Amino acid sequence: MIRLIFALLYTILSMVFSLPVHAYWKSLFNKGKEMESWTKAWKYVRGFFKGLLFFAGTKIEVRGVDNIPKDEAVLYVGNHRSYFDIIITQTLAKNPMAFVAKKEFLKYPLLHYYMTDIGCLYLDRENPRQAMKTINEGTRRLEEGLSMGLFPEGTRNHGKELLPFKEGGYRMAEKSGRAIVLMAMTGIDDIFENNHHLLKSRKVIVEFAPPVYPSKLEKAERKEFYNSIPARITKMLETHRKDGN
Repeated sequence: MIRLIFALLYTILSMVFSLPVHAYWKSLFNKGKEMESWTKAWKYVRGFFKGLLFFAGTKIEVRGVDNIPKDEAVLYVGNHRSYFDIIITQTLAKNPMAFVAKKEFLKYPLLHYYMTDIGCLYLDRENPRQAMKTINEGTRRLEEGLSMGLFPEGTRNHGKELLPFKEGGYRMAEKSGRAIVLMAMTGIDDIFENNHHLLKSRKVIVEFAPPVYPSKLEKAERKEFYNSIPARITKMLETHRKDGN
């Protein structure tokens, strides 16, 4: 309970005192300085997330971090177990990063401002035309140098088996010429969701696979790679479990 109280106070104070900075980021964006705006916001949010993980007592074992390209944007694709997936991934990314999120996040007070500040996009799965516009905008942002995170399961999943993956978002990497970096995350829902929504100090594993460039694959190879993504992530997760996690 104490961890949760400190984390909530830290979060509220950070959001309130950063409102003037939020206005600055928005002014940069409105002036057409998109990448500068996203980068400055990402650095702030990344620092805030590191503080939040400190209060949560989270210990992270990172595997394959050298697989992340250092000087280019990538599309991160991973399993989705917790809100902390986003928090932890942001602290490990080597370049400014945003996410493709459900449109429901627009209803969250204050939070959606900061999600928008770092370049997040909101997907309406019930509106195919709007969803395609979101994918096209994600492609453009990847081209501009903003990494994107994608959770193809579409919702948080606490089971041992992955939910079916929705493949539409992969085209952002394909059309932009950027790499896909697969992520496998274990134990992250033990921080919060599996503890009756109380924060607990836990060790988690985050693993990054070598980058794959869909645009460099032949059509059949690309389709085979897309189809294999759930199995590739599952294989990494099984390794985590064999190691006792």
